[in-house]
Amino acid sequence: MPDNWGTIQYMVRCVGAVVLDRSGRLLVILRGHAPSEGLWSVPGGRVEAGESDAAALTREVLEETGLVVTCGRLIGSVRRGAYDIHDYAASVTGGVLRAGSDAAGARWVTPAELRALPVTPGLVETLTEWGVLSTNAP
Repeated sequence: MPDNWGTIQYMVRCVGAVVLDRSGRLLVILRGHAPSEGLWSVPGGRVEAGESDAAALTREVLEETGLVVTCGRLIGSVRRGAYDIHDYAASVTGGVLRAGSDAAGARWVTPAELRALPVTPGLVETLTEWGVLSTNAP
């Protein structure tokens, strides 16, 4: 038996969608389940076995927001506990905004509105660091 038996950690690969509208507002969802139930975040979730990041992202956004998106470039990655989250730019190509499946709410927010909401840990700081949110945006 290896010395580190029992200390091996498995990471859960996840994706997140960073979707901005033409006004610079960010698409966010109110998480309806753990982890982070009751907090606002970008839409996304687990990558299923055999699924690409792009396929997972488009599936999760549709399930949570009713919007059809096209997955763009990787913006950045973070680790939160056992979750290895890869956030991609995405653009809306169809659908109607509504909260669905794991989301208790879905809406577009300005950077100032996002900063005033209860959000998942590190969301605002990470999006600011990646250049998605301006440090002095209203």
